[in-house]
Amino acid sequence: SRGCSELPSAWAVAHQFDIAIVSSVISLTFSFFLSSCSGLTHESHRKDVEQVYLRCSEGSIEWMYPTGALIVNLRPNISPASYKHLTVCIKPFKDSAGANIYLEKTGELKLLVRDGERGPSRVYCFGYDQGGLFVEATPQQDISRKITGFQYELMSKGIAADLHTASAPCRPCSDTEVLLAVCTSDFVIRGSIRNVTNEAEEQESIIHVGVNKLYRQKSKVFQLTGESGNWRGQIKTLLECGVKPGDGDFLFTGRMHFGEARLGCAPRFKDFQRMYKEAKDKGLNPCEIGPD
Repeated sequence: SRGCSELPSAWAVAHQFDIAIVSSVISLTFSFFLSSCSGLTHESHRKDVEQVYLRCSEGSIEWMYPTGALIVNLRPNISPASYKHLTVCIKPFKDSAGANIYLEKTGELKLLVRDGERGPSRVYCFGYDQGGLFVEATPQQDISRKITGFQYELMSKGIAADLHTASAPCRPCSDTEVLLAVCTSDFVIRGSIRNVTNEAEEQESIIHVGVNKLYRQKSKVFQLTGESGNWRGQIKTLLECGVKPGDGDFLFTGRMHFGEARLGCAPRFKDFQRMYKEAKDKGLNPCEIGPD
């Protein structure tokens, strides 16, 4: 029978668009499966520290039976000159355990996520040029019960700033910000608030939206439901913003973030009509969109 010392020293699983790539190192045998989509490669000669290379702009990592350490190298398929304009965000799985996650640069480690840290699902963001990810397993009596995992995204620093405005995350948008959001957001809809569900543990609110007109959506967050053929969907925002159900239509804009719709600017629709008309009359509207 095989003892614990012969369990895989690293078993990393990277997911991208429902494609799974498994790389495992066993004490005597090395098995390696690579999908050309993910860009995951493995340095088999390393024993205590394993390396993975990810070339997709978003995905997830699962490290099963963590021992030793992983160095996660994000290498997007863009010009290296553009790296300085990138922000990296990671979101640990709710049940992630067995390792600490650090930001590493030139041998210096900065703790991002402590093993066993619980609480609201947090997103940790940093500039691409601030370093890479170093995931170090913590001593465990039974590593077979531990899985360390997180989602990751690479995005431009401008988009990241929109999603993580620390100074005033709930402030109303100016007319200029609304008009720009209409042109650049991942989704733009006219709709009403059917209900709001508050999740105290996650410190988030889920806005249940009835859609009257769909201008644009990057992902199929808003879909036809039921025989009536009504469009509906959900948008998340911070609990501290205090969103409540109300009458009337709004123009909802926002970004997709870790597979979820996150609220951006959301003026009342009549206010959007006014600002859009004023900008169009002056030839200042940044893009064309039908306000009705």
